Parts: sequence; C-alpha cells; structure tokens
Amino acid sequence: MSSTMMMERTGLGMPGMGMPGMGASTVGTPPVATPTSSYLMVPRCTIKFEKCQGGMKIFCSCDDQMACSMMQNLCSMLQGGMYSCCTLMNGMTVCSCNFTLGLCRCEMTDKGICITYTSGDSKCSEMIQACCDCLSCMVQDGCTCCVMMNNTPVACGCSETAAATAKPAGKR
Repeated sequence: MSSTMMMERTGLGMPGMGMPGMGASTVGTPPVATPTSSYLMVPRCTIKFEKCQGGMKIFCSCDDQMACSMMQNLCSMLQGGMYSCCTLMNGMTVCSCNFTLGLCRCEMTDKGICITYTSGDSKCSEMIQACCDCLSCMVQDGCTCCVMMNNTPVACGCSETAAATAKPAGKR
C-alpha cells in the first residue's frame, strides 16, 4: 500500500526512548520478540501549516480514500488528548513540538483533517505562530512531518512543494 508509511512505535527519536513527558518511559523495557511488532502503518499525506488568528492550522490531506478514512478514524478515536508534531530528516528527529500552549481542535475535511491550535493569550499565540513558521520551513525544505495524537502517529508526510521537487514531472 503506497499511501502508508512504516513508523517505529517506541518514539520518533532514539530507539527505546519514548517522547519526553508523554506517558510511561520505555527505558529498561525488555526487547520485543518479533522485529516487526514495534512498527505500525501510518497514513501518508500532504501536510500544510498555516497561521490563523491566535495560532495555527495544520492541514493533512490524502489523495487515497482508504488512507484518508484511516487517518480520520484514528483522529476520531484519539481526539481530546495531547497533540504534537515531529519533523524527521533521514529518520532522525530534527524538531518536536508538543502543543501545550493552547487548545487543539480536530475537524474532518473532504480529503483529510484540519487541526486548529490556538490560544487567547497573545504571548502564547506568538509562540504558536513561531512553531508554525518552524514546522512549515522544515517540511518545505524536505523534512518529513509526523502528526501525533496521544503519542500515536495519525499522519505522516511532507509538503506539496517538497513532494513536487522530489519527483519532477515526467521523469522516473
């Protein structure tokens, strides 16, 4: 299935380490018996970050209807918990943003989801918009972004521009 990506479940940084401040630590946990049991399939999508009044919006869209449904179902099940984004380059974490400065709301769109992250406090809104600039720059310049809810990846992908430069039209 070309519309999904394989992600390691234990954390998106160092193997065996969970995300900081997110649930129980996996340090000292014995290794899993089967090598593929710590991986999961994540819908592959196009991710776009946009500033809005008081914060930012994250648009995750899929062309494949099956991947879109999977992402929307994951979001429906995991709503109401901790939201975060992690950018990766060559499998290594470059930046991780935990959305703790404001309120997150997830809405379904015709091709995916839209996460709105806002705050009524002006300083928190500034910081949220700075995170938007950072994440947007990283995905535009080639990083892969993983959107998570409750430390579970719900979508993974890059920006439209990064995807277009990676596969020039008419060349294989």
